[in-house]
Amino acid sequence: MIKPSEIRSRLPQDFVLGVATSSWQIEGSSSTRGESIWDRFARIPGAIADGTTADPACDHVNRLEEDLDLIRDLGVGAYRFSVSWPRFIPEGSGSVSSVGADFYDRLIDGCLERGVDPVMTCYHWDLPQVLQEKGGWLSPDMEKWFADYAGALGERYGDRVTKVATLNEPWVSAFLGYALGIHAPGIINTPQSLEVAYRLMVASGHGIQALRQAGVKEPGIVLNLTTVRADEPGVEAARDHIDGLQNRLFTDLLAGRGVSDDIRESTSVLTDWSFVTDEGVAAAATPIEWLGINYYTPIRVAKPAPSGQATGVGQDTGGYPGCPPARLNPRPPFTTMGWEVDPSGLSDVLKETQKALPGIPLWVTENGAAYNDLVVDGNVFDPDRVSYLSGHLLAAADAIDAGVDLRGYFCWSLMDNLEWAEGREKTFGIVYVNPETMQRIPKESYRFFQAVATSS
Repeated sequence: MIKPSEIRSRLPQDFVLGVATSSWQIEGSSSTRGESIWDRFARIPGAIADGTTADPACDHVNRLEEDLDLIRDLGVGAYRFSVSWPRFIPEGSGSVSSVGADFYDRLIDGCLERGVDPVMTCYHWDLPQVLQEKGGWLSPDMEKWFADYAGALGERYGDRVTKVATLNEPWVSAFLGYALGIHAPGIINTPQSLEVAYRLMVASGHGIQALRQAGVKEPGIVLNLTTVRADEPGVEAARDHIDGLQNRLFTDLLAGRGVSDDIRESTSVLTDWSFVTDEGVAAAATPIEWLGINYYTPIRVAKPAPSGQATGVGQDTGGYPGCPPARLNPRPPFTTMGWEVDPSGLSDVLKETQKALPGIPLWVTENGAAYNDLVVDGNVFDPDRVSYLSGHLLAAADAIDAGVDLRGYFCWSLMDNLEWAEGREKTFGIVYVNPETMQRIPKESYRFFQAVATSS
């Protein structure tokens, strides 16, 4: 195993290391905010694997100082968090909650006091339920609701937060939420999933404009991009289709290229894309200052098999509406999410994205792995996670050596949390959280990442 100091020496001196979380997964205290679509979704029997809900999650609202101390002691330079829209504006639009806004004031100020740069995400999937009932992301009014929300965040926190992302992983919101239905709001309607993907990007563009007007210096967006590989001959059409909906739909809209002819053609049986307008395409292409990439695993495409789809979480061609007959075919080794471990995929997607969006600084905003962890004598040894992080940090260094303008890397996640539809059954944290007592125990991976972060 390569030493942490050797990994750090491969990265530029000003390269930023950080950790990331999201609001619904850790905050708890749902009684002090409005209802989100994930609260409603979690009440559907079987929607969450183990039946867990947003309370207490990691009880982060009540344990903020302790958690910020864990980040400080880790020695990282930045902390990426998301704001709960229903905590900040409980009714989705209109008045800001003083209690909710004060919580994020304390979070941001606490980071700065500890020498950690706060990096804020406006939307990490927990849409106010009241807005869902008005049409959610399918509503033409959503771009205004979102811009007003983002603008209010910018006005409140833009004096202290330099980097703000509008959205986290719109692909997930659109296709896991509206095509496969395994994420909130739990809808299975493939034409709607394509429209939601587009409208998310239009809303993001309006959000970028609102953030800038509010004084935020570096607005951006976070996408879950990955490299898509044909695992055998004869699946090139499926590979291109999956790449189109996973990657190019979003990067093309950011670049001002609109929705490509090949995506329109391959989805023509589902939609005529009549909801796309010149004004919407122009808004989606509002310039960004940086792009975050969340990478966990590559996508391998193979011919259909009698055994059906792969068992990896979310790895189903149904998440790519209009896909020609194919299956996703990850290769071992796997994480407990059923996702293939391949650090080279990170290098590849960074290089591919730089070609698609030249001149935009890139950040790895999420990267990490779920494994089954055991507490033994008060310690958690997780060598598989250490190996995963080590390999991907080196892959980031390889991309930089190849000329990619990569500025930083955020480990997912600071702590074990609610892994969305997987509940507490899948743990990504470098800090163990006892689900009964909420006790935090730094894992061996925490010590490893700390050693990388603090090496000079």
